[in-house]
Amino acid sequence: MAYRILAFDSGIGGLGVVQSLRQQLSRNGIEAIIDYLADNAVFPYGEQPDDRLIQRIVTIIGQAIHKLQPDLIVIACNTASTIALDTLRKTYPFIPFVGCVPPIRWAARLSKTRYIGLLATRATVRRPYLQDLQKQYAADCKLIAYGSPNLARIAEQFYRGETTDLKAIAIELAALFHIPESEHIDTICLGCTHYTFIMDALKNLSSSNIQWLDPAPAVAKHAIDLLQKGVIPQRAIEGHANHNRFFFTAPPIEDNNLLKQINKLDYDRILNFETDSSKILA
Repeated sequence: MAYRILAFDSGIGGLGVVQSLRQQLSRNGIEAIIDYLADNAVFPYGEQPDDRLIQRIVTIIGQAIHKLQPDLIVIACNTASTIALDTLRKTYPFIPFVGCVPPIRWAARLSKTRYIGLLATRATVRRPYLQDLQKQYAADCKLIAYGSPNLARIAEQFYRGETTDLKAIAIELAALFHIPESEHIDTICLGCTHYTFIMDALKNLSSSNIQWLDPAPAVAKHAIDLLQKGVIPQRAIEGHANHNRFFFTAPPIEDNNLLKQINKLDYDRILNFETDSSKILA
């Protein structure tokens, strides 16, 4: 008996959440199959128009529910969570969703200077959702946010082992610290799950006095908590479904560098997720 979980992201950034989820499932003695769906056809999400993106996410998730039949869905993407999570829950109320949002509340608890930094996509930074998080959980803090158009791609290249050049990361980090009053920052939130892959580089390129916060473990814990409540029934999973499946919505399906990494997470190949394109806005 096991649960089937679907982890969804625009690219491979959600694999950091999957890694933490696997670790916590093992510690808690919970059996689960984790399918992964990367909507790489329009990666990165942070550079897409909101209305088309919401329609696309809701439609693809609906198709994934039908084809993969998950018991729980983890939206392991900050951009998708901040713009589409409410709509997903209203559209598919019969299935629980776990989202991923910038850890502003956590940062407010830790910051001594009351200056919080945020690295995210441009879409996450410009959205009212972020301002609402600050007002609700960090009203006494100054939030200094930088929306990077490049860092998600850089992080994917690092994960795949395609580059270890730190210059591109240093440029993006410098952009945050060129914002007025950024010299007071003592805590920085990761506002994109892709950035988990370059956490060590970010730490090494910044002051040792800065705390870096990765939300992946907290997202995984939330999913574990839902499973432990006992409201989601376990089931027997047989045949081809009794394997962790990794899907892309677009080529390249053959990606040897990526395969080397995802093998460590028990994915043995990359599959094509065939979408009903007539229902999806490109």
